[in-house]
Amino acid sequence: MNAWRLDTSNQTMIVASNGGVPFIAYWDSKLSDNDDLEQILNSLPSDFGGGVIDGLEYINFCPTSGDGFLGQPGIIIHDLDGRAILPKFIFMKLEKKDNWSFVSHDKENGIFISHNISISGEIFILETILESNYPIRVVWLAAPVIPDHSSNEELTQVSGNWCNEFCFDTIKWKPGVIVKESRTGRTSHENFPGLILSCKSSANTNGSTSGFHYGWSGGHRMQLEELSTGQRQIQFGHSQSYNNELTKKVKSGPLFITKSEFGRNGVSQSFQSFVRKNILPFDASISPRLVHYNCWEAIYFNHNLHDLKDIATLAVSLGAERFVLDDGWFGSRNDDTSSLGDWDVDKTKFPNGLGPLIKHINEIGMEFGIWFEPEMISPNSNLYRSHPNWILGDEKQLLGRNQYVLDLNKIEVHNYLFEKISKILNENNISYIKWDHNRVLPYPDQNQVKGFYRLLDKLRSFFPHVEIESCSSGGGRIDYGVLKRTHRVWLSDSNDALVRFRMQNNASIWLPSEVVGSHVGPRKCHTSGRVLNMSLRAWVAASRHMGFEMDPRELNEDETALLKEITQWYKENRCWMHKGFSSQLDLSDESQLGEIQISNDNAKFVSFVVQFEQSKYSSPKPVTLTGLEANSIYKINLKTPENAALVSRGKITLRDKELILSGQFLMSQGINLPCAFPGTIWVIEGIKLC
Repeated sequence: MNAWRLDTSNQTMIVASNGGVPFIAYWDSKLSDNDDLEQILNSLPSDFGGGVIDGLEYINFCPTSGDGFLGQPGIIIHDLDGRAILPKFIFMKLEKKDNWSFVSHDKENGIFISHNISISGEIFILETILESNYPIRVVWLAAPVIPDHSSNEELTQVSGNWCNEFCFDTIKWKPGVIVKESRTGRTSHENFPGLILSCKSSANTNGSTSGFHYGWSGGHRMQLEELSTGQRQIQFGHSQSYNNELTKKVKSGPLFITKSEFGRNGVSQSFQSFVRKNILPFDASISPRLVHYNCWEAIYFNHNLHDLKDIATLAVSLGAERFVLDDGWFGSRNDDTSSLGDWDVDKTKFPNGLGPLIKHINEIGMEFGIWFEPEMISPNSNLYRSHPNWILGDEKQLLGRNQYVLDLNKIEVHNYLFEKISKILNENNISYIKWDHNRVLPYPDQNQVKGFYRLLDKLRSFFPHVEIESCSSGGGRIDYGVLKRTHRVWLSDSNDALVRFRMQNNASIWLPSEVVGSHVGPRKCHTSGRVLNMSLRAWVAASRHMGFEMDPRELNEDETALLKEITQWYKENRCWMHKGFSSQLDLSDESQLGEIQISNDNAKFVSFVVQFEQSKYSSPKPVTLTGLEANSIYKINLKTPENAALVSRGKITLRDKELILSGQFLMSQGINLPCAFPGTIWVIEGIKLC
C-alpha cells in the first residue's frame, strides 16, 4: 500500500491507495513528524463479521458499485445506449504541480478519473475530474469523497427560506442516508452548501469540529451516509442536470474542508482567512467598505427625480457614501410584471437620463450604484416580444415572480446583455452593481451557471473599477463560486435586525464580515411587521458592511442623532474590523446570542450581544468572551448603557464607567451586564493596555 502525507499548520491528511482509487486514511489534528506512515497503514484494517462481503473496503475518493461497494456511489454514468457503466478504477500515478493529482484509470471502459487536492492556509481544496475516450452521460459525480473516521456525533446542516436564510439544523449521525439538495439552479435560500461536523463535547470555542463548503453557484447535492459497518461518508456534487448531455469531460465543483480543535470558531477563522486571501477580488483593508444607501424600501418602483434627490441629500447627512438606485429605473417598470430585459432608462421617470441624478449624488459626496437583474426577462417586455425563443424552457412554464429566465447558453443572449449593461456603465459614472436573481430556474441546468460566470467575468474585465453585489432575492446565491467574481453578498431581503443578527452569526462560519451587506431597515420592518428600535437596527448593520434602506424622511430627531453616531463609529472602526475575525460566543443564557470581532493584532475588540427573548433568569448571566490573549489587560466599556431595562436596579459598574480586566478573566468569569428587554443589543468595546 502506498501513502502520502499532506500537512497544514494544524492538520494532517494521509492519502493512501491499495491499488484502487486512493482514499483518506487520516484527516485530523497534525501528527508528529515522528509518526511512521507504514505503521499507520498497518493500523488501518478493521475486523468484520458475518452477513457481509469478505472484506471491509475503505471508502475511497470515488466509491463505485463496480467495486462491490454497497453504499451510495460517488459516480453514476451511462453509455450511449443508456446502460449503466460500473467502472473499476486502478490507481495509475500521482502528479504534483500546483496541486496533488491522484489519477486512476478504468482501462476496459476508457475512463480516467483525477482527484485533485491543493492546500491554502488551513483549507484543503478538493476537486474531481472525469475524462472518457468515448461520449458518456454523467448522472452523478462527487467531489472527492470524505470518510468520517472521527468521533463526530452531530451534523449541522444549513437550511432556511426567503427572509430566513442560514438556519442551523443540528441532528445526530444515524444509520442510512441523509440527502440535502438544491434543484433550483442557484445556491438557494433553503440549502446553503455547507456542513459542520462536531464531536459531542464541542462548542463554539472548543472541541473537534470539521467544516465543509461546496463552492458552486448552481444546484448542488449533499449525501451523508452511515453504513451498517459503522463507516461514514460525505459527498458533495452538482445536482443532476435536466439533460445530462453526452460528454467526454466533466468536473465537480471545488469542495473546501477544514478541521479545528477549537470548535466552530476555529473553523470560521480558517474559512474567513481563506476567503480574504484566495476568493475575494478585492482587499477591504485597502478599500474601506463604503456606507450604502439603497432606496428600495423607501420608494420601491416610484422613482421620482425630486424625491430621489431629497432622499440622497438626507442619506449623505446621515453618513452614507454610496447611493444605490434599485429596481424601477428602466423600461416601463412600475411593478414586477414588466420590462425585465429592456435595459434602457425610463424616459418618463428620467427624461434626461440618469445623468442629473448621478450629478447631484456625486456633488453631495456619494458614489452611485445601480440595480440589474440581467438573467431574467418579463413576458411583458420589448425583448420578449422580439425574442421569445431566448427563454430557458417552455413558454407555457409556470412563471416565477412574473418572469422567465433568459438562456445564458445562447451567444446572442450573452452579447445582448453585455452590450446593454456596458452601455449603461459607459454612459454614466457608476461604481457599483447590485446584481439580482429573483426566481428559480424552470429546471436544474448546470450550463446556465457557467453562462452567468462567463458574463460576469467579461464585465469585470471591461469594468474592473465597478464593484458587484450578489443578490438573489436576498441570500439565494451565496457561495465561493460567485464570491470569486463579486465584492459583496446581500445576505437576506429581511431587514429585521433580530432575524438578521442570527443569520449573520451563523453565516460567519464561512463569510468574513466585510462581504456581508447589512442595512438599517424601516422602523416597522417590511418583511416581519416588527417595530424595532434604532439602536438594535443600526448596531446590527454596523457589525457587517453597513448601509441604510429606510426612508430617511421617517426618522425623528433622536433616531437621526443615534444613527449618525453609530455610522460614525462604523467608519472609525471598519478597517480593523474588516481585517479581523468574527467568532461566536458560548453564552449560558439561551435567550441571548453573541459574537466578538477581534483585530488582527489583538489590540482591540468589539462584542455584540442581542437579547432575543425574555430571560428565564431574574439576574443576568455573565457574558464570557473568547479569542483574547489570556495574559493581556483590556480596558472595557459598554457603548450602549442606555439599553438597560427599566426594571434594572443593580449596581452594574459598566453602566457608569470602564473596567480594566485580563483576557483570562473575560474568557473565564465574563462580564456582568444590566437586565435587558427583548430586542436589546449590548455593544462592548475593549482595548488592550498591555
